[in-house]
Amino acid sequence: MAAISAGKLTNLMRLADAAGRFKMLAVDLRDPLREALGKAAGRAANQVTYEEMAATKTLITKVLSPYASAILADPIFGVPRAIKVVPAGVGLLAATEAAVPDRAGPGGKERRARLVDGWSVAQIKRAGLNAAKLLIHYNPDASAETLAHQQRLARRVGEECAREDLPFLLELMTYPIAESSADTPEFARRRPEHTIASAREFSRDEYRVDILKLEFPADLKYAREYSAGAFDGRQRPAVYDRAEVGDVVRRLDEAAGRPWVILSAGVDIDEFLLTLEMAVAAGASGFLCGRAIWKNVIPRFPDRERMRDFLQQEGADNFRRANAVADRARPWFNHPWVGGWEQIHLPEGEESWFRDYGAARG
Repeated sequence: MAAISAGKLTNLMRLADAAGRFKMLAVDLRDPLREALGKAAGRAANQVTYEEMAATKTLITKVLSPYASAILADPIFGVPRAIKVVPAGVGLLAATEAAVPDRAGPGGKERRARLVDGWSVAQIKRAGLNAAKLLIHYNPDASAETLAHQQRLARRVGEECAREDLPFLLELMTYPIAESSADTPEFARRRPEHTIASAREFSRDEYRVDILKLEFPADLKYAREYSAGAFDGRQRPAVYDRAEVGDVVRRLDEAAGRPWVILSAGVDIDEFLLTLEMAVAAGASGFLCGRAIWKNVIPRFPDRERMRDFLQQEGADNFRRANAVADRARPWFNHPWVGGWEQIHLPEGEESWFRDYGAARG
């Protein structure tokens, strides 16, 4: 029987649709979005103003949130305005990590997350939001010091979420250290084991994670069926085939000891929908996707009417297509960690529940 606290259960339900499937939109991108907007407008990134960043995020959120079960916003540009435009019945969660991780290790190739200064899980709870999200980059081949740092930070945010009785969504992304870039056959070969090992590590109870946000555990651009340039026109060597990738995704589901959703990592919509199909078939409970749905709004900046037209038409269609796939996802409460809705235990019928609940914080 799964023991999920009252606050976490209430807010997990707010993040999912009525069937328990996550159809969440990420609008928390910061520095890369500023750079892309600057490029679209023919300016340096530092010439894109705070107001332009906030207005862009607000427009994306306002137009697309009716299709979402929840919206992920950042605390700097997104949260204050998102609160005003997200419809009733759509959840809202906030990022906790700073936009750019610190560099560490030989040549500065390792990444260490840090939190947004002046922002906390307690403030997320106080603002009435439904969950806290932390992104950490995790390569199992990094130094022991870097791995310990990432683990400590995840543990810290997990403990804060437990204290505030708020769901903890942990996003895990791998990255190259020995390889020249992430878009290489060498890294494509390493990605499955990195992703699986990371999911297994952070499913341990000590991190108090409620939802894992995971990368697709392979690079389909290096799968034999798509390596001739099916997604971006660039030919690459094949390092696995689709059947092998399917096996990897099933192994990821076995390693994920918590309900999990797939992220898009900025790929185009057709590639994302294929990865979503495979993730859902393996056991994912939906998605938390950003750029695959809305990134083509960027070239239209700063023309707000053209941006709005894209979001209302192509952006909305992208979201509807993703939702149609997610309709076949496993409800989060049917994940083996939970065991089904009937297995969730809240002592609401016990006479002393309210006293025990108040005393249990922390």
